[in-house]
Amino acid sequence: MELFCTSGRSVVVFAGENAIVIVAGANMLLGKEELLRAHAALEKAKVVVCQLEVSPDTSLKALQMAQQNHVKTIFNPAPAIPDLHADFYKVSDIFCCNESEAELLTGSPVASVEDAGRVGLELLNRGCASVIVTLGPQGCVVLQSTDPKPKHVPTTKVTSVDTTGAGDSFIGALAFYIAHYPTMPLEKMARRANLIAAVSVQTTGTQTSYPFRKDLPPELF
Repeated sequence: MELFCTSGRSVVVFAGENAIVIVAGANMLLGKEELLRAHAALEKAKVVVCQLEVSPDTSLKALQMAQQNHVKTIFNPAPAIPDLHADFYKVSDIFCCNESEAELLTGSPVASVEDAGRVGLELLNRGCASVIVTLGPQGCVVLQSTDPKPKHVPTTKVTSVDTTGAGDSFIGALAFYIAHYPTMPLEKMARRANLIAAVSVQTTGTQTSYPFRKDLPPELF
């Protein structure tokens, strides 16, 4: 039986701060059959990034498949859901969330670097190998199971034009560094991802704001 539906889309609503309304559409049709077809590619990958704009069951299965094949995993719980399956934490080499996502998942407010450290530790204790809580202009906080003390990684100050997609820019940069510089310390990756996200907020749009390598300083590579 053929199924017809619209493609997934996101609508940005501005009311003081950006809010993104997501219409999942065909995204929710991605399932086990598609994952099985992608298995050969997945087992050869250097990193797998998942989030929740597709079915949570599909994202969890993809992360589990990656872990079974010793592929590094990044999970971004966005859009956040309060009843996130506990296994998501256990299959996340990097569990990366922003302040509002961390607050929804833990029930604790995140208004400062110290708050981010506290909720990050709670998330880490749920089974993640490492946690990054992004804080916009304050940079991010990094915690690792091998060194659970929260580390604040600040970012550079810029004049922000449009913050839409900054989190995706950060995660995309993080995935790049994991794939191409696997021995680089996580804090260093996060510091560089901060700088790339800072570039993206100086231009309007989402994908159109993401910089090309040629537009970035060579010291990031």
